[in-house]
Amino acid sequence: MNDITLFPADIAAMSVSQLAALPAAQKAEIDKNLDEALSWLKKARTKFDAALDAAYGEQARATLRDSGRDFGTAHIDDGPLRIKFELPKKVSWDQKKLGDIAAHIVASGDKVEHFIDVKLAVSESRFTNWPPSLQQKFAAARTVEPGKPSFTLSLDSEH
Repeated sequence: MNDITLFPADIAAMSVSQLAALPAAQKAEIDKNLDEALSWLKKARTKFDAALDAAYGEQARATLRDSGRDFGTAHIDDGPLRIKFELPKKVSWDQKKLGDIAAHIVASGDKVEHFIDVKLAVSESRFTNWPPSLQQKFAAARTVEPGKPSFTLSLDSEH
């Protein structure tokens, strides 16, 4: 990071309107410094999490296995330090195979919704390439809302 003129504590103490009123150069500085700080923090968090896994992961996984579980929460101690280890279950489904199963359910006369969560969607790129007559048929089912705005700042001297 470069020579910081506004420190994180200063920024945290300022109101949104005070930050909005800052000169452009300071806004650019804050933006750049926050991005750099976030990047550093993400890397540091990843490295420290790997260190925690190296130090306690096998013991925590063994504690889970000893309780008859592959996933969940285990608590272990390292002297005065109490560690809560959480290993979530991450499930994914083969979409092609689920489609085949859904077709068999429908063919047998059952309602697929009783067995499988069905979410229908249309990609926006596909929708915008349709002819207007087809777009009109789907328009009542489509809702458009703004996403989260993002800003990219740069000073003229940086171009």
